Amino acid sequence: MNSLASAVSTVPPTPAAGLRAWARLGFASLGFVYLVLGILAGMAALGVRGSAAPGQQEVFETIQHMPLGQVLLWLVAAGLLGYVAWRLAQALLDTEGRGLTVAGLAFRGFYLFSALLYGLLAFFAGKTAWYGRLPRGQETGKSELQKVLHQPHGQGLLALIGVVILGAGLLQLYRAWSGKFDTDVNGSPLTSAQRHLVYRMGQIGYSARAVVLSSMGHFCFLAAHHANANEIRDTQGCFHALQALGPEVLGTVAGGLTLYGAYLLVQAKHPILRGL
Repeated sequence: MNSLASAVSTVPPTPAAGLRAWARLGFASLGFVYLVLGILAGMAALGVRGSAAPGQQEVFETIQHMPLGQVLLWLVAAGLLGYVAWRLAQALLDTEGRGLTVAGLAFRGFYLFSALLYGLLAFFAGKTAWYGRLPRGQETGKSELQKVLHQPHGQGLLALIGVVILGAGLLQLYRAWSGKFDTDVNGSPLTSAQRHLVYRMGQIGYSARAVVLSSMGHFCFLAAHHANANEIRDTQGCFHALQALGPEVLGTVAGGLTLYGAYLLVQAKHPILRGL
């Protein structure tokens, strides 16, 4: 929670500094969400919570039941919007100088996709904070994807969405094992041992994200191919699929997601925000 406090401890003197502070709060909020998600998934793998894998609603309700949970959940929603703003700046303002090449547009398209994804997460976090809980079926974007299949050309559109999500997962895996993510954290204040630890946390965390996103994209594409909306799976559905392979599989991914959450908290403390 120190990262949340440090991200909002100063009053930014300029709009750019304000976006930097908001983005840092976003990293901290997202890291906190991944920590809770990873811990709950790990508990499910160990049988502590029975056989039920966690979903988005379980994460938000867990946060809500913490001391000052309602305030904390609003803070998480606000922070996620800061993460969205940072991603939009990357995509639309090209703060990283990607340009208009094919590769550059692909990266900027991914940033836009990420903004949309976490914008939905912020919306559901705020909605949970406002109403206390979400009605079943509204806790994820799964129902929205199911609606796509029933639209004109919905089967092709859903297949495209599946390919995009699968591509995002593969990109996470590439970032993990190419070391490209290592430019996201300012390691100068850290010791050599700390930098190595943070690097491994990021590598394992990005790999775990790659597994979840790739699974989600795979099931989305299959749903389009079979014209069966029931085959679409959200995070919870992907956890169930991993759990079916064995509790050790879900436990490994859960551990990776927990490490990814910790990595994001470090990024909130020592960020590199190019172009801001």
